[in-house]
Amino acid sequence: MDVPRPPKNVRPSLDAVDLGILAELVANGRLTNAALAARVGVAESTCLQRVRSLRDAGVIARFTAEIDPAALGLGLQAVIKVRLGTHSRDVVHAFRSVLAALPGALTIFHVGGEDDYLVHVAVGSAAALRDLVLDHLNVHPAVRHTETQLVFEVIPGAGVLPTA
Repeated sequence: MDVPRPPKNVRPSLDAVDLGILAELVANGRLTNAALAARVGVAESTCLQRVRSLRDAGVIARFTAEIDPAALGLGLQAVIKVRLGTHSRDVVHAFRSVLAALPGALTIFHVGGEDDYLVHVAVGSAAALRDLVLDHLNVHPAVRHTETQLVFEVIPGAGVLPTA
Protein backbone atom coordinates (compact mmCIF):
# COMPACT_ATOMS: atom_id res chain seq x y z
CA MET A 1 0.00 0.00 0.00
CA ASP A 2 1.41 3.41 -0.96
CA VAL A 3 1.65 5.89 1.87
CA PRO A 4 0.92 9.50 0.89
CA ARG A 5 4.07 11.60 1.00
CA PRO A 6 4.22 15.31 1.78
CA PRO A 7 5.26 17.67 -1.02
CA LYS A 8 9.02 17.54 -1.58
CA ASN A 9 9.38 21.26 -0.93
CA VAL A 10 8.14 20.86 2.67
CA ARG A 11 11.08 20.27 4.98
CA PRO A 12 10.19 18.27 8.07
CA SER A 13 11.47 19.56 11.41
CA LEU A 14 14.13 17.17 12.67
CA ASP A 15 15.36 17.23 16.25
CA ALA A 16 18.46 15.63 17.78
CA VAL A 17 16.67 12.29 18.28
CA ASP A 18 15.58 12.15 14.63
CA LEU A 19 19.10 13.03 13.46
CA GLY A 20 20.55 10.39 15.79
CA ILE A 21 18.18 7.76 14.41
CA LEU A 22 19.11 8.70 10.86
CA ALA A 23 22.85 8.60 11.60
CA GLU A 24 22.58 5.17 13.21
CA LEU A 25 20.50 3.78 10.33
CA VAL A 26 22.92 5.16 7.75
CA ALA A 27 25.76 3.41 9.59
CA ASN A 28 23.81 0.17 10.00
CA GLY A 29 20.35 -0.17 8.46
CA ARG A 30 19.96 -3.64 9.99
CA LEU A 31 19.79 -2.45 13.59
CA THR A 32 16.85 -3.82 15.50
CA ASN A 33 14.45 -1.29 16.95
CA ALA A 34 15.68 -2.23 20.46
CA ALA A 35 19.33 -1.62 19.53
CA LEU A 36 18.47 1.60 17.71
CA ALA A 37 16.47 2.89 20.68
CA ALA A 38 19.34 2.10 23.05
CA ARG A 39 21.87 3.88 20.84
CA VAL A 40 19.83 7.08 20.63
CA GLY A 41 18.65 6.92 24.23
CA VAL A 42 14.87 6.68 23.81
CA ALA A 43 12.21 4.11 24.63
CA GLU A 44 11.64 1.41 22.02
CA SER A 45 8.06 2.59 21.42
CA THR A 46 9.29 6.15 20.87
CA CYS A 47 11.97 4.92 18.48
CA LEU A 48 9.51 2.86 16.48
CA GLN A 49 7.13 5.82 16.20
CA ARG A 50 9.98 8.14 15.16
CA VAL A 51 11.19 5.75 12.44
CA ARG A 52 7.62 5.42 11.12
CA SER A 53 7.23 9.20 11.11
CA LEU A 54 10.52 9.62 9.25
CA ARG A 55 9.36 7.08 6.66
CA ASP A 56 5.91 8.66 6.34
CA ALA A 57 7.48 12.10 5.87
CA GLY A 58 9.70 10.75 3.09
CA VAL A 59 12.93 11.43 5.02
CA ILE A 60 13.74 7.71 4.99
CA ALA A 61 13.11 6.80 1.37
CA ARG A 62 13.88 3.07 1.63
CA PHE A 63 15.93 0.39 3.31
CA THR A 64 18.24 -1.49 1.00
CA ALA A 65 21.28 -3.74 0.87
CA GLU A 66 24.43 -2.40 -0.75
CA ILE A 67 25.91 -5.08 -3.01
CA ASP A 68 29.55 -5.09 -4.06
CA PRO A 69 29.48 -5.57 -7.86
CA ALA A 70 32.97 -7.10 -7.80
CA ALA A 71 31.69 -9.90 -5.54
CA LEU A 72 29.33 -10.81 -8.39
CA GLY A 73 32.10 -10.80 -10.99
CA LEU A 74 31.37 -7.24 -12.14
CA GLY A 75 34.69 -5.68 -11.21
CA LEU A 76 34.86 -3.03 -13.93
CA GLN A 77 32.87 0.15 -13.35
CA ALA A 78 32.40 3.09 -15.69
CA VAL A 79 30.45 6.29 -16.05
CA ILE A 80 28.96 6.72 -19.50
CA LYS A 81 28.04 10.22 -20.60
CA VAL A 82 25.10 10.20 -22.99
CA ARG A 83 24.07 13.11 -25.21
CA LEU A 84 20.73 13.00 -27.01
CA GLY A 85 20.08 14.45 -30.43
CA THR A 86 16.60 15.69 -29.55
CA HIS A 87 14.97 16.65 -26.28
CA SER A 88 11.25 16.33 -26.77
CA ARG A 89 9.38 15.10 -23.72
CA ASP A 90 8.34 11.88 -25.50
CA VAL A 91 11.90 11.05 -26.59
CA VAL A 92 13.38 11.78 -23.17
CA HIS A 93 10.69 9.74 -21.43
CA ALA A 94 11.18 6.78 -23.79
CA PHE A 95 14.96 6.89 -23.40
CA ARG A 96 14.60 7.05 -19.62
CA SER A 97 12.77 3.71 -19.78
CA VAL A 98 15.63 2.23 -21.80
CA LEU A 99 18.15 3.39 -19.19
CA ALA A 100 16.09 2.06 -16.29
CA ALA A 101 16.27 -1.43 -17.85
CA LEU A 102 19.96 -1.21 -18.79
CA PRO A 103 21.84 -4.30 -17.56
CA GLY A 104 24.49 -3.42 -14.99
CA ALA A 105 23.25 0.13 -14.39
CA LEU A 106 23.96 1.17 -10.81
CA THR A 107 22.87 4.80 -10.87
CA ILE A 108 21.49 7.00 -13.61
CA PHE A 109 21.58 10.78 -13.46
CA HIS A 110 19.53 12.98 -15.80
CA VAL A 111 21.64 16.13 -15.85
CA GLY A 112 21.76 19.59 -17.33
CA GLY A 113 24.69 20.81 -19.38
CA GLU A 114 26.39 19.45 -22.45
CA ASP A 115 25.48 15.85 -21.62
CA ASP A 116 21.98 14.63 -20.82
CA TYR A 117 22.68 11.51 -18.75
CA LEU A 118 25.46 10.08 -16.63
CA VAL A 119 25.12 6.32 -16.34
CA HIS A 120 27.18 4.49 -13.70
CA VAL A 121 27.53 0.84 -14.68
CA ALA A 122 29.29 -2.29 -13.44
CA VAL A 123 30.33 -5.00 -15.89
CA GLY A 124 32.57 -8.05 -15.97
CA SER A 125 35.10 -6.96 -18.57
CA ALA A 126 36.14 -4.32 -21.06
CA ALA A 127 34.43 -6.35 -23.78
CA ALA A 128 31.19 -6.37 -21.78
CA LEU A 129 31.46 -2.60 -21.36
CA ARG A 130 31.99 -2.16 -25.10
CA ASP A 131 29.00 -4.38 -25.85
CA LEU A 132 26.80 -2.52 -23.38
CA VAL A 133 27.60 0.80 -25.05
CA LEU A 134 27.31 -0.49 -28.61
CA ASP A 135 24.30 -2.78 -28.17
CA HIS A 136 22.19 -0.80 -25.71
CA LEU A 137 23.08 2.88 -26.01
CA ASN A 138 24.61 3.79 -29.37
CA VAL A 139 21.91 1.88 -31.27
CA HIS A 140 19.12 4.01 -29.78
CA PRO A 141 17.91 6.55 -32.37
CA ALA A 142 17.82 9.39 -29.83
CA VAL A 143 21.49 9.00 -28.85
CA ARG A 144 23.83 11.43 -30.60
CA HIS A 145 27.02 10.79 -28.61
CA THR A 146 28.43 8.67 -25.79
CA GLU A 147 31.67 8.96 -23.88
CA THR A 148 32.85 6.30 -21.45
CA GLN A 149 35.03 6.98 -18.43
CA LEU A 150 36.50 4.17 -16.34
CA VAL A 151 36.01 4.32 -12.58
CA PHE A 152 39.25 3.65 -10.71
CA GLU A 153 37.78 3.99 -7.22
CA VAL A 154 34.40 4.68 -5.65
CA ILE A 155 34.77 6.99 -2.65
CA PRO A 156 31.75 7.43 -0.40
CA GLY A 157 30.82 11.02 0.29
CA ALA A 158 30.08 12.60 3.65
CA GLY A 159 26.33 12.23 3.15
CA VAL A 160 23.54 14.68 3.83
CA LEU A 161 23.30 14.57 7.62
CA PRO A 162 24.83 17.46 9.57
CA THR A 163 28.06 16.59 11.34
CA ALA A 164 28.34 17.18 15.05
